[in-house]
Amino acid sequence: MIQVIYRHLASKIPYLGLVILLTFSTSLNAQEGDPAKGKTLFNTNCASCHNLDRKMTGPALRNVETRLEEEQGLGREWLDKWIRNSAGLVKSGDAYANQIYNEYNGTAMTAFPQLEDQDITDILAYTAEPAKVVEAPVVNADGGEGSSEGGISSKLILGALAILFALLAIALVLVRKTLNRFAEEKGIEAAHKDKSLPIWKAFVQNQFLVLVTVIFFLLASAYFVYGYLSQVGVDQGYQPVQPIHYSHKIHAGDNGIDCKYCHSSARVSKHSGIPSLNICMNCHKSIYQVADETQQMGIDEYNVDYNSEIQKLYKAVGWDEAEQAYTGVTEPVKWIRIHNLPDFAYFNHSQHVEVAGVQCQTCHGPVEEMEVMYQHAPLTMGWCINCHRETNVNVEGNEYYTKIHDELSKKYGVDKLTAAQMGGLECGKCHY
Repeated sequence: MIQVIYRHLASKIPYLGLVILLTFSTSLNAQEGDPAKGKTLFNTNCASCHNLDRKMTGPALRNVETRLEEEQGLGREWLDKWIRNSAGLVKSGDAYANQIYNEYNGTAMTAFPQLEDQDITDILAYTAEPAKVVEAPVVNADGGEGSSEGGISSKLILGALAILFALLAIALVLVRKTLNRFAEEKGIEAAHKDKSLPIWKAFVQNQFLVLVTVIFFLLASAYFVYGYLSQVGVDQGYQPVQPIHYSHKIHAGDNGIDCKYCHSSARVSKHSGIPSLNICMNCHKSIYQVADETQQMGIDEYNVDYNSEIQKLYKAVGWDEAEQAYTGVTEPVKWIRIHNLPDFAYFNHSQHVEVAGVQCQTCHGPVEEMEVMYQHAPLTMGWCINCHRETNVNVEGNEYYTKIHDELSKKYGVDKLTAAQMGGLECGKCHY
């Protein structure tokens, strides 16, 4: 009987070994993290307080599992407890948990009991990835930014061409002198043209041509003088370099930030206002650097290091990135004004933006596509008047306009009224 049982067990051993091997391999595969999934989980749950390489509300998490094991002797089990219930770990008296809690001013970490073991494994796999190095813009010897690839400077090419043309001119002069000397030695005389009346003398003697030319030059001069004077104070296309590079394309375009979030006074004031740097810090307290793809795009397309520009912001507001606190030492940012109306012209942003519902892009152009802000419209009086002539006033649902609309619509025989028909062309509306 014992032999039969022994034979039966012996026959099952290979199958049992196979089951154990499969179970072991499955557990190994389960422990392998997926950095791609981990990145998604990290951005969803962790990125508001943590950065991989920089201290934020919480510590930097690059290679956190390895660092904890090497520096504190803490393994994955401790990490699981901390992630799922950090407050409980602190209350239990854990030494390192209390050290971290006190180091970050008693800021409790959000508990994530919903994260599965595999989720934590994926997140740790993402934190274990090496940091990507983004190439910085290459600055040429002359101070300009250029490609990292070797190449010949355009100034060098122009200089070589100038030298070449100078040598050709000298060669032609020498050839002419040589030919003249040969001709003299051979006794050959060069043919001389008969002197005739110079063209300018013939022109001066013809009074009709002189009169027509004078009239032409007077008219042409008047045209160009008028064109020049009409452009005085018109800065269309003006695109200055600001002390801190700000990409409207990234903020208003890619991230969809409403213009009036930063320029909030445009709703209630004559001026749109220059945003306070505190508004920038609402986001950039947590956003220390842009995505690697965005950073590389800025370097390749615009020769701009976005992360360095964020550091300029920190310096201006006195933000200590390491200590996560304001130092109190600030520097003013000398922004360069782009849109500048003369003092005698009155323009009220709130009247146009809030009351009339005019979109910012109507005057400022496709701001959401501008990497560097520039003046899109001419902002001349003719441009404003043309807008008043073409723009219908929205009077629906506004009792203030009911009586005015009824009277003026009868006067002009129209259903809709433009700003011009409602007095938008009166001098006192814009000049006072």
